[in-house]
Amino acid sequence: MQFRTLLAGATALALLALPAFATDYLGGAVKSTDIGGKMVLTDKNGMTLYIFDKDTAGVSNCYDTCAEKWPPLFADASSKAEGDFSIVDRTDGTKMWAYKEMPLYYWYEDSAPGDVKGDGVGGVWHLAIE
Repeated sequence: MQFRTLLAGATALALLALPAFATDYLGGAVKSTDIGGKMVLTDKNGMTLYIFDKDTAGVSNCYDTCAEKWPPLFADASSKAEGDFSIVDRTDGTKMWAYKEMPLYYWYEDSAPGDVKGDGVGGVWHLAIE
């Protein structure tokens, strides 16, 4: 009996540690996830998405070494804009998703769903907040 209670408690604690998903966008490719009391955009696997202050509406300014550390959330050629999500044409010929016209990126040091290690990097990278 005590083992069952311990197991149930451990399971409940583990579930509380994971981010909670709230809303799906783009057919589930992007989600709104509660991370630390903020509704943050993540990919379908719960990996945090970020915006870059040096971008402008509909324009990515993160290439080369920047894009190695901040990989874009790529869109495939057949993707279509939907609601607050649009597609940015990058100068390298690829396409990426944007939220409210701000391009979306990952941070290379985030290794698990719910990680937010990129928030505030260089004072110009921020969580993509819904």
